[in-house]
Amino acid sequence: MLTKFENIQALLAEAETEELYEKLVLQLNKDFHYANVDEEFEVSIAPEELKVSLHEIVYRLISEKFAEYLNLLYIIDVSEEKVKRLDGSDTLKLSEQVAFLILKREWQKVWFKNRL
Repeated sequence: MLTKFENIQALLAEAETEELYEKLVLQLNKDFHYANVDEEFEVSIAPEELKVSLHEIVYRLISEKFAEYLNLLYIIDVSEEKVKRLDGSDTLKLSEQVAFLILKREWQKVWFKNRL
């Protein structure tokens, strides 16, 4: 079911319950590739590890490769309005929130594709 999630853990738990977690990881890899972000997740990555790795990647992109970060958000189609509403004063917290937005958008793609 496509629901509003409280946090990343709830989203990843739903992906596992729906047996779409692997497709979620593959969708992330596909969009990272399209955005020319040289990162790839193992399909067998544990949900908690995915959460931490994605957070670290987003933090690094914001801090060191801002143009690539913006391109990734564009490729994934993360809502610009939602990103603008986030508090950017703390990059660590911002990167965690953006990682959640990324996963929510990727989950929407995977969930809808699975329903067609």
